[in-house]
Amino acid sequence: MNPHDLDHTILHHINEKARHLEDVMSSDVVAYFGQIHPQIFRVFRNFIEEVKSKSARKDNTLSIVLRTPGGSAETTERLVTVVRQHYATVNFIVPDTAMSAGTIFCMAGDRIFMDYSSSLGPIDPQVMAPDGTGYVAALGYLDKVKEITGKGNLSPADVVFLRSLDLGKLALYEQARDLSIDLLKKWLVQFKFKDWTHHRTTNPGAPVT
Repeated sequence: MNPHDLDHTILHHINEKARHLEDVMSSDVVAYFGQIHPQIFRVFRNFIEEVKSKSARKDNTLSIVLRTPGGSAETTERLVTVVRQHYATVNFIVPDTAMSAGTIFCMAGDRIFMDYSSSLGPIDPQVMAPDGTGYVAALGYLDKVKEITGKGNLSPADVVFLRSLDLGKLALYEQARDLSIDLLKKWLVQFKFKDWTHHRTTNPGAPVT
């Protein structure tokens, strides 16, 4: 079998599984595997628009199979704007992991489906490292600065670390942290818990406030 035939066979099986999943979920189905990076936004938007325009389904529901190490909270907000523009109901299927911004992404869903071994990660937005080599956890830098500045005496290594920091980028890290918290508060109420109006266990029947 030549590589072209192998690729065709793999794609055929993937499409068959996707069609079956569409019937099970009563929705359109897309898969997102990879980091949530600003550069993917346009591709994602165009793809969702194409899926919606070609869909013959009347459910107005999208299911996203998601596996991601995380990424940008700002980009996550834009992705949610896109899917909510085109679909009234959005489900997330997490077969493995959805970390950091991936967890935030899931919180914008109406339902989240997970395997017994699936996991969501801590809400720790990722930002570009000061040296520009890749993404790092924003809270890690903020916690380190807080730890150092809380010391009575600074070691030479502490001084070198603080001098290496860009105060502008440090402010961006704080903004990413605050945005993550704001998005969670907004989306959990607007989507995930929108139908949770009365307590079922503690004080059953009492309104949720």
